[in-house]
Amino acid sequence: MADRSLRGIRLGAQSLQSEEGVVFMERKEHTYVCTVCGRETKLMFAADAEAPAAWECRTCGNEAVLQTPQGSAEVDHSGEKTARTHWDMLLERRSIEELEQLLADRLEYIRERRGEGNDPTKEGKGKRKSA
Repeated sequence: MADRSLRGIRLGAQSLQSEEGVVFMERKEHTYVCTVCGRETKLMFAADAEAPAAWECRTCGNEAVLQTPQGSAEVDHSGEKTARTHWDMLLERRSIEELEQLLADRLEYIRERRGEGNDPTKEGKGKRKSA
């Protein structure tokens, strides 16, 4: 029993595994430079892996470009789509003239409702019944 106990070891502080028989993969360091702030980021990849042409800058979040012996790598942005906003999708369905007319109609409806005091959102609140 005494030969199997782990007396005096700090749990989690030291690994009980050895690196005996472990063959490490060959690695290669790649440098990325941010296009905005100029910060250099060095990353390790497997030697047989293809490094991406762009990486996100850790400081500002903008695009950092891979530095090669020939200079900066070319980043292909042709396949990227720009984000469509709600306004863009609305303009696909309606013209500006239609939107202006809808706005005018809606404002007229709201003004009429306020003038009469008929607000359906406040129905039943604060109304007095006359006898």
